[in-house]
Amino acid sequence: MRVPGINADRRWSESMPAAYEQYLVPVVFRPFAGDLAARAAALRPRRILELAAGTGVLTSALLAAAPSAEVTATDLNEAMVAVGSALAPGAVWRQADAQQLPFPTGYFDLVVCQFGVMFFPDRVAAYTEVRRVLTPGGRFLFNTWGPLSTHAFEVALQAGLERAFPVDPPQFFRTIPHGYADPAVVAADLAAAGFAVEDDQELTLQGRAPSTADLAAGYLTGTPLRAAVDERGDGPAVRTTVIEEMTARLGPGPVTAPMTAYVFRAAA
Repeated sequence: MRVPGINADRRWSESMPAAYEQYLVPVVFRPFAGDLAARAAALRPRRILELAAGTGVLTSALLAAAPSAEVTATDLNEAMVAVGSALAPGAVWRQADAQQLPFPTGYFDLVVCQFGVMFFPDRVAAYTEVRRVLTPGGRFLFNTWGPLSTHAFEVALQAGLERAFPVDPPQFFRTIPHGYADPAVVAADLAAAGFAVEDDQELTLQGRAPSTADLAAGYLTGTPLRAAVDERGDGPAVRTTVIEEMTARLGPGPVTAPMTAYVFRAAA
């Protein structure tokens, strides 16, 4: 599925969410979803808006941690909304662009986003929209990945890609998921949108995967990296090379590795 205005590094096809949910969500995203949901529940929100909800791992955690709150989950990609609404039916799901939110001014008292702000083409514009839909004094709670070097699974993945493509290896993980890894830049963008940063924490959690083969399947078929590999051709050989390199660096499995993120809480 092509989304107007979104380049290949930000685009999700209809076949990606299943692989993303099966291989990456339990290992990479669920540990941080539990943390973010607990932080959200401590704010005692009544109406929560989630941006870039994906297949709903944070959505489910929010529904469990804050059962009295009304949760609205959104994602730009219809393929994600279709899967997420089936996995977390307790939320109201809508397709929505974070830069043009289809909600009234001052409706939500909390907006949350897990590892999604890096994908916003204009972050200040998106943050300005977030502030618009928040009540006065409402909170914006979100996380971003730290530098690529602080995520051991993706360091190994990138090494495998560079071995498979010695010339022009895909740079998706370096430039998009890990391309917004300076807390000072994030804080400046929030300030430009009228937010006051209340808290900024570095958080390292452990990811646990059954095997490097599962991780490679998730990354190569369940993220926009798939388009970059398809463009370069010879997908099966690439997958073999990536698995070999990841196994050499992480072990045959089960594999455990640290992953670092930054968590921000800002007030409207």
